[in-house]
Amino acid sequence: MTELKEPISCAAREFGQIVRAVPADKLQAATPCDEYDVRGLCNHLLFWMPRLLAAVSKDTPAPLGDGERAAELVVGDWADRLAAQALELADALRDPAAWQGSTSIAGGELPAAMVGRMALCEFVVHGWDLAAATGLPARYESDVAVAAEQVMREIGEQGRQFKAFGPEVPLGDDASVLDRVVALSGRDPAWRP
Repeated sequence: MTELKEPISCAAREFGQIVRAVPADKLQAATPCDEYDVRGLCNHLLFWMPRLLAAVSKDTPAPLGDGERAAELVVGDWADRLAAQALELADALRDPAAWQGSTSIAGGELPAAMVGRMALCEFVVHGWDLAAATGLPARYESDVAVAAEQVMREIGEQGRQFKAFGPEVPLGDDASVLDRVVALSGRDPAWRP
């Protein structure tokens, strides 16, 4: 999985820029994720990012407690914390051991390499979600988008089975790579708030 290390790092940087640019007055804005407004999506990310990091590091995961909806994590310097967590996760994924063997997250066992793939998709798809919801640009480099599309094609069906992704949105042949990634996650690239 060494070919994903650099795209993940680039995606984490772009994700962090988007997160830090989210305007405070847009926290109640709708997102392409039907179940979340901007605040809810950021809360979701703040809840799961440390758990992804624990899975990558093969540490004992933080307890789920009452779940992400009970947690109030979008407070104080939340954007800086989330951007820093993304960079920390990307940095941890530079270690070859992070991709080997198995790990656990949310009480389930899975191949460690899957967590790296999930991290790339989290950065790109949820970064796009936040950008679309708040009118910000999502400037993922072409190699990042290409890697994310490849990963989405590999894990998309499994993600749909677990209800992490919706049905693929059909696109024309002229769609950009980033639009294809978004469509593979079940989001309409033409979505606007």
